[in-house]
Amino acid sequence: MGNAATRPTTLKLDENTRDRLKHLAEARGRTAHWLMLEAIHQYVDREESRERVRADARRAWEDYRQTGLHVTAEEADAWLAKLESGEDAEPPECHV
Repeated sequence: MGNAATRPTTLKLDENTRDRLKHLAEARGRTAHWLMLEAIHQYVDREESRERVRADARRAWEDYRQTGLHVTAEEADAWLAKLESGEDAEPPECHV
């Protein structure tokens, strides 16, 4: 989780969530603070990854709109099947 300078932040939790967190921390041999930090780090990592995928999709869509170049689902499936079977296959050529 890094050694960057940290500053405290207040997080309000309902009693039920606090109790669940306390019990989970005890079961895991961790502090509730550690569990909250871990959860936040995992969430941010996951959402940043999703945002990268969305940005890639937007760029691909825009590229398609500008050029019309594409591969069909059948072409992509055939290529992926070769890769899955261990074959070192080149991706299919894009076409209009």
